Amino acid sequence: MLKAIKSSIIIFLIVCCANTKLNAQHTFTVDNKPQLNLYQDTLKALSNEVANATDDMDRFEKNALFIKKLTVALKINNSFNFDFDSLQRISILKSPDNSFRIITWFVPTNEGTYKYYGAIQMGTANGTLKLFPLIDGSSSLADTDMITTNKNWLGARYYEMIPVLVNGKSPYFIFLGWKGNNTKTTKKVIDVLSFEKGEPVFGKNIFQTVKNGPLKNRVIFEYNKQNTMTLTVDRNVNMIVFDHLAPYDPKMVGNFEYYAADLSFDGYKLNWGKLTLVEDVELKNEPSANDDFYGKPVKASTVILKRN
Repeated sequence: MLKAIKSSIIIFLIVCCANTKLNAQHTFTVDNKPQLNLYQDTLKALSNEVANATDDMDRFEKNALFIKKLTVALKINNSFNFDFDSLQRISILKSPDNSFRIITWFVPTNEGTYKYYGAIQMGTANGTLKLFPLIDGSSSLADTDMITTNKNWLGARYYEMIPVLVNGKSPYFIFLGWKGNNTKTTKKVIDVLSFEKGEPVFGKNIFQTVKNGPLKNRVIFEYNKQNTMTLTVDRNVNMIVFDHLAPYDPKMVGNFEYYAADLSFDGYKLNWGKLTLVEDVELKNEPSANDDFYGKPVKASTVILKRN
């Protein structure tokens, strides 16, 4: 059994879902499952129409219908606990304490760019809807390292959530996300969500990307679109690990169209509230971006990750 953790210790919450009971902040039952199943069938059909549309106008019209129908479905009492697990093209990640879930997806354009959509649904005590729409502000952000809100969100499709609790204060949540960019490059992001006075805030000054350098609010990776990049949590080294990206030619430094994984790995390790870069991480197993984790508290210096 772990020793009692003093209030000054930072607690990093990451682990998997099997055989661990979680003390949820809210508990819900779905009384309207048949109705929600009907909405899910309609949403699945609309999602397929978005994917199969051949021109942008039709694609975005169908996506607008999808958003309207999803909003109506979420207004159904206790929809928070309905998984919508037939909607394979959208990502739904729920916080360990059932306080919220975040829904994200993207729509590609014929030009090779992407538009991102999403919402944060709060877990209200009476099951009524409290929703924060996520407005993609990627094209208008003057600085991608700035703190943003749900109204100027740096869009991405999130696939992994890492809850963090600091000194017993309100937790924040680290998200790993895929962010298709254009015809030449793809991006992946590490972003942070917290709530201030009940409002969502994205970005947090915790990323130490260079030793003794200034902290950043988020991390963005960019690389050649024809290549792939691993960005996930690895339980063997207790870090967020990722492929080290480098240009094919040293003359192309800073030109991300020529960047790809070089077969080495780096990582971010939680160290007293900061995510510190660790270079040349040795991995025993192939990392997977599909592992799901939820948390129980452990010391920040001994983060334990478990598989399902």
